[in-house]
Amino acid sequence: MDVHASPAALPELHEFLRAFQVRFRRPEGAEALERYTTGLLTELPHKNCDTIAQAVPGTSEQRLQEFLTNMQWDEADLNRQRVQKMMAEATTDDGVLVVDDTGFPKQGKASVGVARQYSGTLGKVGNCQIAVTCCYTDRWATWPVAAQLYLPKPWAQDPTRRQQARVPAEVSFQTKPEIALQLLDQARAWGVPRCCVIADADYGDNPNFLAGLEARQEWYVVAVRTDFQVTVGWAATTPVWRTDELLQSVPRWQWRTVRWRQGSKGWLRKKFVAVRGWRGTRDGQRHAGWLVGERATQGQPEERKFYWSNLPATTALEELARYAHRRYAVEQFHEEAKGEVGWDQYQGRLWPGFHRHAVTVMLAYSFLVWLEVRQRRSQPRQGRPRDPVSPSA
Repeated sequence: MDVHASPAALPELHEFLRAFQVRFRRPEGAEALERYTTGLLTELPHKNCDTIAQAVPGTSEQRLQEFLTNMQWDEADLNRQRVQKMMAEATTDDGVLVVDDTGFPKQGKASVGVARQYSGTLGKVGNCQIAVTCCYTDRWATWPVAAQLYLPKPWAQDPTRRQQARVPAEVSFQTKPEIALQLLDQARAWGVPRCCVIADADYGDNPNFLAGLEARQEWYVVAVRTDFQVTVGWAATTPVWRTDELLQSVPRWQWRTVRWRQGSKGWLRKKFVAVRGWRGTRDGQRHAGWLVGERATQGQPEERKFYWSNLPATTALEELARYAHRRYAVEQFHEEAKGEVGWDQYQGRLWPGFHRHAVTVMLAYSFLVWLEVRQRRSQPRQGRPRDPVSPSA
């Protein structure tokens, strides 16, 4: 594909980047940030320093590599400023935070954090990197908050590999749920608004993750697996149920059809039921919540899903169902950040380069969301509200 960007900064991108105060020790730093971001926004099929330098005038592969790896600038502070701007200009009052992880297939063993591990992106065990992400989504827009590379234990405990990949000394081995809680703490410190936290079963089935959310007094709706255990009574002698067995015992007439948003073929809807109960912990404590079941309506292929939530006892079933399905936004972000702005195409091997590339990808993605939100607000349309903003839209 013959793609060539303008030698001058795009006016809209220039306006967007002008809001950020990034301190570069070298004057070409700000220009490298703009040129690299411009490259990520092009239609290049592969977006790395080499291809971007060929398509974007006014830069070079060496300068872009230097921008990602050796140039002194604070990518974490740029990310904080971006989140502050998105909170001010692309949020409403019904936002949630979604935590998840995504995989990046990689060859070889030298790239930081690469290992044979399970990736939902691959759908199997493969050679890849895994990044844990935190994403904000509401009825207007979806945009990323933060991301961090998961460092497998063999990597975390290998001084030689850490030194070669320039892994900071303060980075130790953390499980993915621990990283997710750390990203949540970052979002809380920045004041990102949220009604609750959403996660899939890899996190919902982790008692330490749930305990971390409850210790932070966060509302949540998380997917759980069939063997998640709950009780429906407070007494110590109350039987403990598996999720699937308990909901199997609920009469079919108690299940209600709930629709949560319009898709390309009409309203998305399933049958739901919610049972008030308690989940137990190893220390003998019990935590009240909702066990939510989901199954197909008539004419749909059968697929059962289960959720656990600590939302108040007054929460309506429709609200629980809507929150449970807000997780699709982070999957959409992962797919579009890779397909639209080249998140999975970083070719370097270093910890700083991986995260600087990720911060710039989130900046480019947020720019597209910011543009669409601004356009929608300036040109309101009659009829039902449109779906949340997506760069591919």
